Amino acid sequence: MLSNKGALTGGKVPLRNLPTSLVGSYAQPNWLIDKSRLGKSLPPRVVLNDLWRVEPEHLDEAQNDATIIALDDQHRAGVDIVTDGEMRRESYSNRFANALSGIDLDNPGEAIDRTGKAVPVPRVSGEVRRSSPVELPYVEFLKAHTNKPIKLTLPGPFTMTQQAQNDYYPDDGSLAMAYAEAVNEELKALFAAGIDIIQLDEPYVQARPEAANEYALEAINRALNGATGTTVLHVCFGYGKHVADKPMGYAFLDELDASAADEISIECAQPRLKLDLVQGLPSKRVHVGVIDLRDEAVETPEIVADRIRAALEYLPPERLVVAPDCGMKYLSRETAFNKLSNMVAGRNLVAE
Repeated sequence: MLSNKGALTGGKVPLRNLPTSLVGSYAQPNWLIDKSRLGKSLPPRVVLNDLWRVEPEHLDEAQNDATIIALDDQHRAGVDIVTDGEMRRESYSNRFANALSGIDLDNPGEAIDRTGKAVPVPRVSGEVRRSSPVELPYVEFLKAHTNKPIKLTLPGPFTMTQQAQNDYYPDDGSLAMAYAEAVNEELKALFAAGIDIIQLDEPYVQARPEAANEYALEAINRALNGATGTTVLHVCFGYGKHVADKPMGYAFLDELDASAADEISIECAQPRLKLDLVQGLPSKRVHVGVIDLRDEAVETPEIVADRIRAALEYLPPERLVVAPDCGMKYLSRETAFNKLSNMVAGRNLVAE
């Protein structure tokens, strides 16, 4: 345990050492996407164009407008590191996963999700490749609407492998490496275009620890190879909207200290995890979730500050980033904004 006496006894730590950040998604407007349908099932793995409430010829403009709203809310809340809010996505992973070559879009496959249900997933029927940019075309738009550091998220290669039916590669490890190559190409292009931080979302390393032990680190490290900016790896137990009862610890976390990622993002607030678990990541900066995304009640700044101080018992300020547990897409905009605002206010009680 560390002795950060200033933060723990009422004194403050330097503000620059405690940045705030979204994990990835922000509340999508109801006029953009059918949130009622979206919230009734787990995040889609295949393309579901009929979820969008805007006609195809106007969809890009509408998603631009929603992105500006998400950025504005982050600016008004005082968040230090902003994202695009994932306004162009039906889920965190399906946009990128279904944009690759080698996927049979007309004949989806089937896989067991982390709840044990069979769901439609991308069917891999050929060589997986990034045949064209996915998020890259929107970088200049983002840069034109914020002067803050920008983080973009990409689905991780291990998670995409778990969310696919493999009808082409000899084994899942080979498929994961193919996904890793595709992610790596997009990642390098995004950094070259001026994105500051790229996060790989890898929730399935927690859900499938046995398979993760076999090939997750190799695939993740290949995806991050040659990164010229800051890289983050996000792990969690699933969206709070869909998962009420969460484990009391991670089945695959300490292993991530050997990953090439600079920083690790973890969910802590909803499952009420003991924060001594961060001691298993001695070489990483850690994004600690201090906002519960299942509970619609907005945390007070004091509650947030207490959660930050609990993390500071085990992490020096320069190795801590303050964040929500996971993506905020299923919340109402009002709730999401108020939670973000109080997250920043709680940080400000601890930092100066």
